[in-house]
Parts: sequence; structure tokens; C-alpha cells
Amino acid sequence: MAMKTQAVMLKARELGKGIPAFNCPYVEMVKPIAEAIKDENSVALIEVARVEWEKFYSQSPERIAEEFHKYKSEGHTFLHLDHIPVIDEDYKEVDYMDLISRAIKAGFQSVMIDGSRLSLDENIRTTAEAAAMAHEADIPIEAELGAVMGHENKEMPPYEEIFASHMGFTKLDEAEKFVKESSCNWLSVAVGNIHGAVADAVRDQKKPEARIDVDHVADLYKVCGIPLVLHGGSGIRHESVLEAIKAGITKINVGTEVRQCYEQALRERSGDVEYAREKVYLRTRDYIKNYMYNTDLADQIC
Repeated sequence: MAMKTQAVMLKARELGKGIPAFNCPYVEMVKPIAEAIKDENSVALIEVARVEWEKFYSQSPERIAEEFHKYKSEGHTFLHLDHIPVIDEDYKEVDYMDLISRAIKAGFQSVMIDGSRLSLDENIRTTAEAAAMAHEADIPIEAELGAVMGHENKEMPPYEEIFASHMGFTKLDEAEKFVKESSCNWLSVAVGNIHGAVADAVRDQKKPEARIDVDHVADLYKVCGIPLVLHGGSGIRHESVLEAIKAGITKINVGTEVRQCYEQALRERSGDVEYAREKVYLRTRDYIKNYMYNTDLADQIC
């Protein structure tokens, strides 16, 4: 029987391993990422967020699911619906339940609801509503608490100011209440991580080198007791990621690193998609092997 995503996440947590989740803002990226995961004999999620079909080129959740099912490998690749915001980066309301329903029908194996721009009580309410739909379909749901910055179309404060002041960091008491009342399975937390920018003018820029407040991760894991998620995984100091995994992070989102690799390759070879795919394939294998140390993880988990 095929292993389900929640079982994979719990097994990884037990082993003290992190599961990378690779974002696909371009449909053509699904194939090389899936092949890289399999060829490293690893385990990872392939995911798409609403912003990636609204502002990039992933087209729709159904289109990514279609591509995923062409290239998936049992026991290696799992399909995840990333950020479905209740209020998006432009501060507009989103029909989040419809999008989650569409993803479930398309065969996504886990989903995410992002109510982080709401009050605590409203975030709990909307997450619980989405969780009921996901659990009825027998799949886990990720939620977000705190403010992982970077997606907003406005200037972000200097990174050192964010970290020193714990601006937007997930609060312990709120996290404990949230997990108990929302029925989420995984929680995306703000602990020093930042998203890559999505605004046209800055999306090619190198991300600031971020780091993680590992003690805060450990404290959050103690009060939550569920797998924690690190968004904005690209560009974080390597030692911070490894320490955060030991402290309670289980899923690490990787978007900017592979997206910019694909886009740079297209520019180098005048739109040569196969050349760009090869570059993404090699970058993904390198990330799995030399950054996450997850070669042969499939043998341990599945």
C-alpha cells in the first residue's frame, strides 16, 4: 500500500530528517524536479502556490497535478498545494475553499491554508473550516501562524531589524492555542525565515541570507507537538537549517533557488526549455545531496 504524506512527515520527524518541498512556478519544472528526487533515491514534496499561477507560469493547480502524475515516482514524490491565502499578498480576499476543493479533486496529497493575515481567532476559524474538508478527503493540512515576510508588494525592513526585533515571529501561546483549536496537521512558523519576493521589480534579486532562531523553533515544537514547516528555505544559512530540523522543522520549502536557476538558464540559451530543465535537475540533486543530506532517504522512510 502506498505511503501517505502524513505518515511520511511523521516518520521523517521521528528520524530527525527534513523533507524538502520544491515549488514549481513554471509547469516545465515539475519533470526535472521529480526525476532528481527519484534519482537521489530521496523523498520530497512537489508543490505549487496560488501566487505561482497568478503571477508566474504554473497555469493552475490542475495543470501542475496533470504534470505531476506524468512523472511521479511512488515512495519518492508527493504532491502538495502550497499557500492558499485567505487574504492574498495584494490584500484581496480569496475563495480559498474552492481552490482547496479543486486541488483535492485533482489529486493533491496535502494542502495548505494561509490565514496568517487574519486575527488569531479568524485564522483558527478558517483553518478549521479548511481542515474539515481536507480530513474528509483523508489528507493532511498545513496552516501558517506568524508573518513570514517577503510576498507583500511593499518594501521590507532590513533583515537584521526583522531578526533582532522578532518582527512577525510566531508566538508560543498563540501557537499552542492555534494547534489545539484549528485541527491543522503541520504548522508553518515565522522564526527568522523570509519568502523570496514575487513583485516584478525584485523577483530576480538575491535573497538576504537569513538565519533561524533555533531555540524558538524548539520551544514552538514543544508546545505544538506537530511537524513544523519552514517557508522561504532558499538562502538560509546551512547550519541554521540543519539545527532547525533537529529542533522540530520537518518540511522545508524551496522556491527561489530553483526558480531563479530555471529563469537564468532560459536567458542563457534564449528560451531553451530542455537546457533549463537540465539545470533545474542538477540543482535539485545537489540540494538534496549536499544541502539536505537526503540521498537514499526513501529507503529509511518508505
